[in-house]
Amino acid sequence: MKRRREMEKGSEIQSAIEELSLLIKLKTSDNHDAALIPTRPFLYVCNLVIQVLDKIGPTMAVLRQDINQNVQKESDEANARKGASCSKAFVWLTRSLDFTVALLQRLVKDPDQEMEEAVKDSYNITLKPWHGWISSAAYRVALKLIPDTKAFINLLKRKDENNDTLAEDMETFISLLVPILEEIHSILIFYRLDKLKST
Repeated sequence: MKRRREMEKGSEIQSAIEELSLLIKLKTSDNHDAALIPTRPFLYVCNLVIQVLDKIGPTMAVLRQDINQNVQKESDEANARKGASCSKAFVWLTRSLDFTVALLQRLVKDPDQEMEEAVKDSYNITLKPWHGWISSAAYRVALKLIPDTKAFINLLKRKDENNDTLAEDMETFISLLVPILEEIHSILIFYRLDKLKST
């Protein structure tokens, strides 16, 4: 309930900034057995991405469902005992956040960029290398249904927020999330999970 009230006061991006700001920095170490992955904040940020996808509407239903299923797998204690299932979910959640960061970076850099182009570029560098033909086909269908840039930006903003403030929030969010994703990627590489592809 507390988080729901917090989100009503601010945007999803501001809520994510608050959550990420609370994190203790990940310990950079060659000893990956001692590495700490901040699961609770990580899953919270994934849930915020789901809420943004809900705002966009049915056009992002496939991505939303995929992220939601992976969040459930990652947070369900029964699945946590099944290492492969939990590991796969974590890999795909990380890649979903990679996509989100890439998309936001493009929109901050060029707010007038066509949304379809921004999504294509972000998809090509983050998700496409790991998708099989079924996932790629689903992406191509979803691409035809995405909103334009202005509509998407308006979905991210609070009612009283201007574009400059939103851009600052997006930059702050990116600057907090990228180091965490880099550390997570190094752990995935260490455990040889970084090359996992969809079936």
